[in-house]
Amino acid sequence: MTDHREPLSSVLETIGETPLVEVHDAPEAVPVYAKLESFNPGASIKDRIGKYMLERMLERGDVGEGGTVIEPTAGNTGIGLAVAAKQLGLNAVFVVPERFSVEKQQIMRALGAEVVNTPSDDGMGFAIERAHQIADELDDAVVPQQFSNPLNAEAHYETTAPEIDEALDGEVGAVVAGCGTGGTLMGIARYFRERDPDTHVTAVEPAGSAYREFLGEDVDHEAYKTEGIGTHDIDTNELFDPDLVDDIWAIDDREVHAEMGRLAAEEGHLAASSSAANALAAKRVARGIRDGEIDAPHDAVVTVFPDSSERYLSKGVYRSFEEWEG
Repeated sequence: MTDHREPLSSVLETIGETPLVEVHDAPEAVPVYAKLESFNPGASIKDRIGKYMLERMLERGDVGEGGTVIEPTAGNTGIGLAVAAKQLGLNAVFVVPERFSVEKQQIMRALGAEVVNTPSDDGMGFAIERAHQIADELDDAVVPQQFSNPLNAEAHYETTAPEIDEALDGEVGAVVAGCGTGGTLMGIARYFRERDPDTHVTAVEPAGSAYREFLGEDVDHEAYKTEGIGTHDIDTNELFDPDLVDDIWAIDDREVHAEMGRLAAEEGHLAASSSAANALAAKRVARGIRDGEIDAPHDAVVTVFPDSSERYLSKGVYRSFEEWEG
């Protein structure tokens, strides 16, 4: 974490430089490190793209000061954009499917944003359509569109990846991350593949999600409880480049639920479901490197813990698996 020894002029200056912490339940010979993104002011990794995307869009003239940012989002991106929008003189409107975290929606409103809910059954595709409809009705409004905007992945190429690189002296053997938009994994993967083409890259999704269709696999589309990653329509995930990925692993909700509990009880990580899925996949990659099943240029695996479980307590993440609401 950044050692801020002097007063800062804005909360935006606290975004990034999050801790990189070893995950204890991993092979000793191949350590796993997780970037703890809940240390950002909006408590998630999406603060990075909120700041980066809006600053670049203002610089390019995509929107002017006093204009409106409208985004379809499950929550964390809305929070990240809302934190940045007010500091940069922008208004914010977010289109959120009803089923997503109540806590996230309350926080977006507290940050001064307007939240428009859409039916859960209509999915994120409809939320995207609604966001563009609202933008068309306003003057000086823009939809950053995290699912297709290259600035999403660029934010992680320019900030998250270099921080990991510096912390590990460039000795990164594998990159593992869950994919919602795919921006986090794409930005980090591209950065490390440019430095070593043999860097192993694994995408993570919930069982029932459709990302494996990018690799030509048949997938049974099913509901899942793991939140913030996965897709039921790969046509909306324009940032994902399968050529940058060695594997796409689907992690079962029941395993994720158990890992959330283990991370809290054994390692003190109040990590949410996408973090638990990342941890499980990263440890599996580490075991593969240790056992010679996966080739990697270095004996270290990196992943991200995108946000905190505190944002999902109303969904029962620490109650029984049956009580956990997806």
